[in-house]
Amino acid sequence: MIYPITLFGAPILRKVAEPVNMPVGELQEFAANMFETMNKAEGVGLAAPQVGRSWRVFVIDTAEVADQYKEEPDLKYFRRVFVNPEILEHSSETCVSNEGCLSIPDIHEDVTRPKSIKIKYMDENLQEHIEDLTGFKARVVQHEYDHLEGKLHVDYLNILKKKLLKSKLSAMARGKVKTKYMVAAPGK
Repeated sequence: MIYPITLFGAPILRKVAEPVNMPVGELQEFAANMFETMNKAEGVGLAAPQVGRSWRVFVIDTAEVADQYKEEPDLKYFRRVFVNPEILEHSSETCVSNEGCLSIPDIHEDVTRPKSIKIKYMDENLQEHIEDLTGFKARVVQHEYDHLEGKLHVDYLNILKKKLLKSKLSAMARGKVKTKYMVAAPGK
């Protein structure tokens, strides 16, 4: 099942998501639908709030962009479901990279994030994992984790950039945006 992706301006994108407590079968079905939705929209990550669920779950699959990051050949195999994740540590070393978001189509901006993180999470079978991530994997995980905290990549921009994007974001919040995927505009 493909879910509509919630657009910028929807209150759920600014809410701290609730911990997940559901049977494994339901969780696996939801994760499969999230992957299907993300793939249809040609994304690499998708968080539950982006499909209208205030749950602490996100999915990531970086296989499609692996060729763009030759220095990270294991991206081809980085496909994960993160349930009730918790970032335990992050490096003091940062890096800047261009980010986009399915909930904020056509707005790509440079964002500074920690270069590496340590994260604890459960997978779709409710098995616990702790992983150290660096590079693009760390960036995508932090981006999706932010969705669970009610933060968006545009929040990291300076005041001037935010002012320059204001009219575009306002139009988006009214549903005035074209995408190749199904969206849910705020208030509609």
